[in-house]
Amino acid sequence: MDTLDTMRMFVRVVEAGSFTKAAGLASVTTPQMSRAITDLEARLHTRLLHRTTRHMSLTEAGERYLQHCEQILAHVDLAEAEAAGAGAQPSGKLRVHATTGFGAHHLAPLIARYNKRFPEVLIELVLAQRVPDIIEEGFDVAVVVARELADSALVSQRIGSLYTILCASPGYLARHPAPANIADLNQHTCLQLVLPDMPNGQWHFDAVDEPVFRHMRPSPLTVNVAEALAGSIREGMGIGPLPLSVALPGLRDGSLVRVLPTHRLRANNIYALYGSRRYLDAKIKTLVEFLREHTPLALADEEREMMALCPSMANEALEP
Repeated sequence: MDTLDTMRMFVRVVEAGSFTKAAGLASVTTPQMSRAITDLEARLHTRLLHRTTRHMSLTEAGERYLQHCEQILAHVDLAEAEAAGAGAQPSGKLRVHATTGFGAHHLAPLIARYNKRFPEVLIELVLAQRVPDIIEEGFDVAVVVARELADSALVSQRIGSLYTILCASPGYLARHPAPANIADLNQHTCLQLVLPDMPNGQWHFDAVDEPVFRHMRPSPLTVNVAEALAGSIREGMGIGPLPLSVALPGLRDGSLVRVLPTHRLRANNIYALYGSRRYLDAKIKTLVEFLREHTPLALADEEREMMALCPSMANEALEP
């Protein structure tokens, strides 16, 4: 019997006023209850109860021990109640990691909306161009953009997908006629966006006979942050792939033009990763469910805006 169980038995004996009544409340025999208190006194090397055949009372040491037991057990009960409540009512700190682009353009606005629904959840959002070890680094949820996930013991929930389009500046296209097909890209300066699971020097297109374009010439720029690449494209450096959320501001103000508007690069999946399905904390569960519901809607809004900004795409079917 552990210390907390023994403490509970001692308090129960005092409250009941007899070993027999306390044993009945604890669903044990009277000898078992008596033995537990005797063993407790032996371990403490002090008498806690004065016993006679008709009467039982606390010793001075017993009174002090009773006060400590009641305080300790109250704290334990409170801790258990709070922990159990964490599975039902979202509250407390939630550490979230996300890739920089998706986190800034999509996740941060969605978190603001989530906070309106669950104001008791305090979110710490960390953005970086890597996939963290969420257990080792103490994250509750990681939002990852990747075509495929590496094998791991983490639970993954797909919350959407996003794709990349090719863009150039009006100035670049004034000097170099726009490519009419994928093969024409070999006549152009192609800039590279490095992603963790995207082979360097290759662009993978959706729904075409030759889905992989391999660059024949070295790229003058390779970068791992889409916003930085967008700045170079605006300056007329060449053609490069941009996630739709990064391309849209330039499409709106005319500083970017979509290249090969009937083609798009292969979509990347968006995953929410967390540690375990068992006893899932309510704040993790509600955030993942919120992202699964609202991320596809936000991405669909972006695609509709892109279609409106690129009239030549009006008849292109939207991908599921």
